[in-house]
Amino acid sequence: MTQELKDKIIEVCDKKIAQKGNAVGLSFYAFFKNKNDNPKLLMEAAIWWIETHQLDHFEKAVKIKNMIQ
Repeated sequence: MTQELKDKIIEVCDKKIAQKGNAVGLSFYAFFKNKNDNPKLLMEAAIWWIETHQLDHFEKAVKIKNMIQ
């Protein structure tokens, strides 16, 4: 996983946790705009989330952040 994607995931997780608390869940789509402006990065996140780790559609932001760190 690229450092760019790791940084983005941690940033989004921190923001969601700050807004909604430790129980907040998210999907890998949370790391991207509604517009698919970076398909390569989106596929990188999807492969990591679905294929590599076989995560559910929604996971706790705290769990994802810990996995990335």
